Amino acid sequence: MLEKNKDFLRNIDLGLLILRINVGGLMLFHGIHKAIHGVDGIAGMLAAKGLPTFIAYGALLCELVAAAMIVLGVWTRAAAAILTANMVVAILMAHADVLFSINPATGGWAVELPALYLLGSLALCFTGGGKYALTKGTVLD
Repeated sequence: MLEKNKDFLRNIDLGLLILRINVGGLMLFHGIHKAIHGVDGIAGMLAAKGLPTFIAYGALLCELVAAAMIVLGVWTRAAAAILTANMVVAILMAHADVLFSINPATGGWAVELPALYLLGSLALCFTGGGKYALTKGTVLD
């Protein structure tokens, strides 16, 4: 019985679909929040570092468009690379002061949520979207 189901138990493409839904789907919530409530918080952080505030709209686009592309499996590797870069910048901008800290309330790494997005999207950069992606077969997929 187990021998018959070994393909299902080792379904890499299903695992990639679940990873895409996890990374892209959960990031969409952040993008939707920014679309509804604005990007003033990010713009303020950028301004404080002497950077142009219009860059905040790049985070909004990334968290909406790239996240949706990841969920759908459209140019997954390219979208994941954009999200990876977005998360590196987010960690450096908003979480650098607690990068090497433990959250005293949970005992977890203080940067674990951004790190999960970063590492999940980085994994998709290397794997692509898998069989259940809308586009496949190019370096962008």
